[in-house]
Amino acid sequence: MPTLTSKLEAVNSMLGHIGESPVNSISNTNALPVSAATAISALDEVSRAVQSEGWNFNTEVNVSLSPAGDGTITLSDDIIEMDPIDTSVDVVQRGLSLFDRSNNTTVFTSDLKVNQTRLLDWDSLPEPARRYIALSASRVFQGRVVGSRELEALIARDEYTARAKLLEFDAGSADRTIFD
Repeated sequence: MPTLTSKLEAVNSMLGHIGESPVNSISNTNALPVSAATAISALDEVSRAVQSEGWNFNTEVNVSLSPAGDGTITLSDDIIEMDPIDTSVDVVQRGLSLFDRSNNTTVFTSDLKVNQTRLLDWDSLPEPARRYIALSASRVFQGRVVGSRELEALIARDEYTARAKLLEFDAGSADRTIFD
């Protein structure tokens, strides 16, 4: 029965690209070989970078954010980017807090509608994103550990194909029109 690529499978694929032995678990990073810990770090880094592009699968539209009792609006720590829908307000993200640049304040008196991009954990990613992230991370990891241009070229070919499939997946699930 086919299943989605697990984070362990992605790490083991990365290790395989450089000729390292697979690991049985990635739950205890302190007990892992340095190469496996480095692979996990590269995978997480590339995942953040790819998701920061803002895909249909990790973008939430028309979200209402309400001020807390003190009037501040604090985002959850997995929000990569926030964009207010109402262009009459000049709100920016500073850390996890929102700041009203027009009034030089962090205090809001009403709800704010935004579009936001969320950093998803590995298990919440769709398979096309997992494949692209794993291959991109493999190329980065290989470059840092081995530095072989030949291996980089081989991985890059698969990475480009995976990115094309991710773009196709994203376009298909976004239901965009020519006006978007």
